[in-house]
Amino acid sequence: MGYSGQNLGPDAPMSEQFPDDDIEFDFFEEVDTREQTPPERSRDEGPPGAPPRPPRRPRGSGITPRARLIGLIAAAVLVVILLVFLILSCTGEGKKGTYEAYMSKMTAIAASSDKIGRDLDEALTTPGIKPNELATKLDGLADLQQQGIGDAEAIQEPGALREEQGGALEALAFRVSGMRRLADVFRATAGSDDASGASLQLATQAQRLVVSDVVWDDLFRAPSLAQMRSDGVSGVAVPDSNFVQNPEFGSPAYWEPVFERVNGAATSGGTTTGGLHGTGISETQALPSGTVLSTDVENIVTAGTDLGFAVIVEDTGSHQEVQVKVTLTIDQQPAPIFATKTIDSINPGEKKTVTFNNLGQPAFATKTTVRVDVQPVKGEANADNNSAEYPVIFSLG
Repeated sequence: MGYSGQNLGPDAPMSEQFPDDDIEFDFFEEVDTREQTPPERSRDEGPPGAPPRPPRRPRGSGITPRARLIGLIAAAVLVVILLVFLILSCTGEGKKGTYEAYMSKMTAIAASSDKIGRDLDEALTTPGIKPNELATKLDGLADLQQQGIGDAEAIQEPGALREEQGGALEALAFRVSGMRRLADVFRATAGSDDASGASLQLATQAQRLVVSDVVWDDLFRAPSLAQMRSDGVSGVAVPDSNFVQNPEFGSPAYWEPVFERVNGAATSGGTTTGGLHGTGISETQALPSGTVLSTDVENIVTAGTDLGFAVIVEDTGSHQEVQVKVTLTIDQQPAPIFATKTIDSINPGEKKTVTFNNLGQPAFATKTTVRVDVQPVKGEANADNNSAEYPVIFSLG
């Protein structure tokens, strides 16, 4: 504490003894007694007064910012390209999966309808069936096909196949109406003696069933394949559907013997009045050579992997015969080879070929017998030509 230089006594006024601006309260301040160290100079600053040095480039980095930017852009472009390819790939696979799921369901619809077509053929060739009984069976098959339409309508088709789905439904609808109309004709003409007129009516209604196969092919199968090709989808099967079993189904010539047989069965307890009933073996051939076998001499038959036999059966009577069973037996040791086939229907004077394949391996260089039997039809009086035995030696060729 000091004074300004004046010598003031005790009697001086207090303001003069202690002037405000001469008093210093240094004892309230903390004195830093540590040695002050000058700030450390950066290596880049250089000596005092020297110009600043340029910033140093980081060690170990030889990539300029411009090159780094170009690299980032290239990487981004590559990522975009990969994403585009991935999206396109996923889109294609997803589209194929959609088509596969749809066609799998439509394959089941087609298979069910084809089975109904085979059941129809079986009903038409049932021995001894009457017109009203046949009509009832046809209505039942039509009901099953109507259920198939409902199942098909419940399937969600791909958007691009909306019209094709409509074509499939149209084909199934033709099958329902065709069977119902055939049933109506059989009821209306039961007991009629106008076989020609009735067969014409039946053929007219049956043409709906023939058309149904064409509609399936032209309005569903073919355009579906074309649409998938357009979408770049391959490897997806589109089901075919063949309802009609006989190519003559839409012809009156097919229906006239059917009508005569069914109505004859209705009036005569299973056989038509008048005329003869019968079938016979016309000839038997060894396949694939086509050699006609003899019942009188030994037949040398080459037994390759495609060995088979063709049995030609003839309707020797004056009426249509149905469900004619044909049996072939290779009588050899230690176990015979046995196979049976059925002729659905055969008309008077008509010949039909029954082919037996995939018979297995016969015994070589050993005399054996190939026997053919045609089951006699109901009302057949003479069955002498219904069986034949052929002496055969199988060789390796």
